[in-house]
Amino acid sequence: MEPMHVIDPTTLAGNVFKTIGSDWMLITAGPPEHWNTMTASWGGMGILWNKNVVFCVIRPGRYTFEHMEKHGHFSLSFFDESWRKALNLCGTESGRDIDKAAATGLIPIPGNHGTVTFEQARLVFECKKLYWQDLNPDAFLDEKLMGHYPIRDFHRMYFGEILECRRKACPT
Repeated sequence: MEPMHVIDPTTLAGNVFKTIGSDWMLITAGPPEHWNTMTASWGGMGILWNKNVVFCVIRPGRYTFEHMEKHGHFSLSFFDESWRKALNLCGTESGRDIDKAAATGLIPIPGNHGTVTFEQARLVFECKKLYWQDLNPDAFLDEKLMGHYPIRDFHRMYFGEILECRRKACPT
């Protein structure tokens, strides 16, 4: 496998809207001994509190939510298109029911900050949780957005400081 190189996240090239919204990512929480991962296509990155941050959202019914609540660190992992089928499975099956790594061929590896990432990832952010906030239905200004919540299972938003960003040699 091609090695990952630590980079400054401010040097990343590419389109964050495509990287998150179209390419998808795995949100992984929990230490190497007991973790879970899920696919997401909602989130973002930027500057907040004078820190490089990411944000992601997780519904309370997801198994990864339990892990995010218990642990102070998480990772976001991005893959090339050849892993689309694996990402689809990680977004539709629960880690309560199956071993996602075994089912997809993804190889979990310990991160450098108490997290789990994957050998096949092309880009990884290891993050420290800084803040969370439950989405408040009374704060939606566009009522059409409520269509994303037919059973009112509103996401919890997590902001994480990027502690380390790694990528494979190819540009992202």
